[in-house]
Amino acid sequence: METQSIIASLIGNIEKVIVGKRNTIQLCLASLISKGHVLIEDVPGLGKTMLARAIARSINGGFKRIQCTPDLLPSDITGVSVYNQKTQEFEPRQGPIFSNIVLADEINRTTPRTQSGLLECMQESRVTIDGVSYDLPNPFFVMATENPVEFQGTYPLPEAQMDRFLVQIDMGYPARDEEVQVLDQQLKGHPIETIEGVVSLDQIRLLQEQVTAVYIGADMVRFITDIVRATRLHPDVLLGASPRGSLALMKISRAIALLQGRDFVTPDDIKEMAVYTLGHRLILKTEAQVEGKTKKKVLEEVLRGVVVPL
Repeated sequence: METQSIIASLIGNIEKVIVGKRNTIQLCLASLISKGHVLIEDVPGLGKTMLARAIARSINGGFKRIQCTPDLLPSDITGVSVYNQKTQEFEPRQGPIFSNIVLADEINRTTPRTQSGLLECMQESRVTIDGVSYDLPNPFFVMATENPVEFQGTYPLPEAQMDRFLVQIDMGYPARDEEVQVLDQQLKGHPIETIEGVVSLDQIRLLQEQVTAVYIGADMVRFITDIVRATRLHPDVLLGASPRGSLALMKISRAIALLQGRDFVTPDDIKEMAVYTLGHRLILKTEAQVEGKTKKKVLEEVLRGVVVPL
């Protein structure tokens, strides 16, 4: 199956469940084949869990959901060693992190200690249980969600941990016709129960290899660097994006180019992805926030001020 056929099959299959959110689906798939992770910040009931399940089913991968609560422990995610009386030895019992697609629902409701345990797995793609390290499955993709409305009893992610997510996105409410279509689809049952896998895990791993072959010229690399450096110099920004932000922007730009059927990156790819990749890495000054400035507006100003290569 050719690359574009794989991508078209994936998107079409997921859209049987998630209606009218092609851009969100593409961002998630781009993150998956970039070996990155996604943070979705939006109100409940918009299909975040269904999106994760639809991706898992479409790629014939494992899916686990972690409901983050204040009493959740790191071992509840990673696993523990259990004593086997027959063998008289401790044996590892793997936690839900050992899956291809992991949904960390309402990640800001669990404690910083547990958050750090999850984010360590995301960064290293490895888990240590009682001093023994285990590789996580490949592909390994975490979708974490946050509720931007309710803050009582939450532990907001520090900026250093937000930096571990490749992109931050929101689902947004569906249009009227799209919501009607959602209701029609579920008159007799949920479509998630009927969709089947359309690609294999080996094909996803192949896409991950093909992303690294997407050409990005020296002028595009300098363009990325100029954008990230401009975030550090903007008068409304207290803390700009780090070199990890530059790497994230380069990775996601190559992945989006591949999803759109190109083997090279354009300036438009970089400009479009900068909002999703750099926004959550910025810290605005207090006076800028008081004036009503948002990270999105700041990034728009940054992009207008950076010279686009020909």
